[in-house]
Amino acid sequence: MNPRNRLLDQQDRKILRALQQNARLSNAELAEQVGMSATACWNRTRQLEAEGYISAYVALIDQKKLGFADIVLVEITLDSHEENTLIRFGEELAALPEVLEAHLVSGEYDYLVKLAVDGTAGYERFLREKLYRISGIRHSRSMFALRCMKSIPSVQV
Repeated sequence: MNPRNRLLDQQDRKILRALQQNARLSNAELAEQVGMSATACWNRTRQLEAEGYISAYVALIDQKKLGFADIVLVEITLDSHEENTLIRFGEELAALPEVLEAHLVSGEYDYLVKLAVDGTAGYERFLREKLYRISGIRHSRSMFALRCMKSIPSVQV
């Protein structure tokens, strides 16, 4: 069996849940929380990292405090669907700091993009100075998020 596909046991899931709640736990704190010895917990956590179940440890920053209080979802259609066009557009989009997520999607639009901006004026600036300078966009449609009902960085285990 491929190690990436092995079945997670209860201890693995406990470790992942605890780290999802607080990735700054020391190994001793984590071990105590999940009911394991420190050595066993350390080994298990390193195994989960090596197998790719844990891909990163991050700090979630309050974007409102940084002046980017508004979330905008943008649907984008490109003029062309050639592979090099998709790659170039994806790379240019990913380089923009306001872009939080960018997904190549099926359906009427090609991309669904999640942005953080400073109000309507910030969004207008983003469109004029950044997004519309990327060639190949045929059409875009945007929606301001009014309230976030749920936001988690990954699926709960």
